Amino acid sequence: MEKVRMAIVGAGVWGDTHAGIFREHPLAVTAGICDTNQEKAAAVAEKYGIHGLYDSVDRMLAECPCDAVSIVTPDFLHADIAVKCARAGKHILIEKPLATSRDDVKRIMEAVETNHVRAMVDLHNRWNPPFALAKQAIEAGELGNLKTGYFRLNDIKWVATDMLSWSAFSSILWFLGSHSIDTLSWLLGSRVKRVYAVSTCGVLKNMGVDTVDTYLSTLEFENGCIAQMENGWIDPNGNPNVNDLKCTVLGDRGKIAIDASHHNMIQKYTDAAATVPDVLVRNSVHGAVKGFAYESIRSFIDRLVSGEDFIVSLEDAANASLAILAIMESAKKREPVEVAY
Repeated sequence: MEKVRMAIVGAGVWGDTHAGIFREHPLAVTAGICDTNQEKAAAVAEKYGIHGLYDSVDRMLAECPCDAVSIVTPDFLHADIAVKCARAGKHILIEKPLATSRDDVKRIMEAVETNHVRAMVDLHNRWNPPFALAKQAIEAGELGNLKTGYFRLNDIKWVATDMLSWSAFSSILWFLGSHSIDTLSWLLGSRVKRVYAVSTCGVLKNMGVDTVDTYLSTLEFENGCIAQMENGWIDPNGNPNVNDLKCTVLGDRGKIAIDASHHNMIQKYTDAAATVPDVLVRNSVHGAVKGFAYESIRSFIDRLVSGEDFIVSLEDAANASLAILAIMESAKKREPVEVAY
């Protein structure tokens, strides 16, 4: 069987991750890497033996013999790249979120449909083992009729101040809220139709990052379920985990509660700090990348080859982006906002 020839746009930490996974996957090979920062792109190319090195998406699409493209850029840059890839007949894997404006969501979806390519957004929490088990229990009817949900996904300040150079041009909602909404929608089996949200700011602005600190949102779903959602990136840097992740789903016959922040399977103590090493999200075992955040990328290749539907549909990803836009609008107006399609 011929391998899927992938190209990667974006040579940052996660672009490097995509390249590593494609090198390990028996059905994939990376044909090219593109980044305006040629030093970073060259480093990834050398590390993984990638022959195609490009400084522009246009040049890559014209010269690289690829079948599909991973878009691993800052979120606000997704749309133009995705539309160009679709028009060039390339299948697309887009790091979350799909896009950050209503017009961009529409442009991507139209380009994918018009040019008959396939696209998936990497909302990888659907591969997270506790959530996958929760979904199985829900589908088996163990919780009865679902009523409410709760989702908290926060980051420590370091993510906004140090890890992301572009956090001031983004939002915690794009960075983590997209996962939160998609997971709730997936578990509750419905899409968001109306939101009410409030927000706070000031902590990060005082640290030189002009973005909102925290959003608290109430979500109403098309099937009548309701949920509360919390997203912020001002947790203290001393928190043992980068993420603080809690989730509850309640039905009329049962309940599931998930705490994915502190698995407590391994703790490491030194004179400098106490840490909880990551064994679920991203880690390596005997030199191979492991963890659920990698499985979504592998699944894109698997299902591109098999022809099966992607586990994250483009429509679900679009709803997550549109719901976030509604949350942002609601937080400014301090009133409920319908999710516009």
